[in-house]
Amino acid sequence: MRNAGYRISVGFDGSQAYQRALAISPDLILMDVRMPRMDGFAACRLLAADPRTSAIPVIFLTVAGELHERLNGLEIGGVDYVLKPFEPAEVLARIRVHLARASGNRPAEEKVSASDFTGDSVIVRAAIRHLSQSLNNPPSVEQLARLVGTNEKRLSRAFRDNLGRTVFEYLRDERLRIAQRLLSSTPLSIASIADEIGFSSAANFATAFRERFGTTPSSYREELRCRDLAGTEEPTVDAE
Repeated sequence: MRNAGYRISVGFDGSQAYQRALAISPDLILMDVRMPRMDGFAACRLLAADPRTSAIPVIFLTVAGELHERLNGLEIGGVDYVLKPFEPAEVLARIRVHLARASGNRPAEEKVSASDFTGDSVIVRAAIRHLSQSLNNPPSVEQLARLVGTNEKRLSRAFRDNLGRTVFEYLRDERLRIAQRLLSSTPLSIASIADEIGFSSAANFATAFRERFGTTPSSYREELRCRDLAGTEEPTVDAE
């Protein structure tokens, strides 16, 4: 890569990769998956969740070649996924392609103050992004912490400090917020909505919904339907 004219900054684990990206704002990141301290997937989640680094393209270059690993790498924000052993010429070609795309698609730079983002706030953003994609089967707090490159204690503290809620409380409120939208905008049954947002049964969903909003899901939907009917009724006018 140096022979091709690129300036290189090297990190040795995912945590160092994230910190270096914050410090020097590279044009592209070439990253392994299986690394000590913080793996490449966790680092990519943090990079994607931080506005200061979210526009930097990440190419995974790794021996982690299982289908679920390749899909995961692309779903969390990687722009490409290259398996080892690799052909150097191919890697250089992919780098050129993604650098060209990044320079053509990059919006005008918006100044983001480092003081606006702490390590904990970025961790929370990364955790929320992951939870939004797995509401019906969320990881445990311990698993979620590992997915965003931290530990359970720090993740729990970060949620309390930044959101004033525990991870469980955030997850419950987000599920019920989405339930409200589904009840008002889709014909899905109560049981289907409960399954969609990860409740073990329609009864558990109804109990949680009533505790949060003071009404059952069916009553909430019926009230919305009545409001819509009242709002769409037009006065009758006799025309001769």
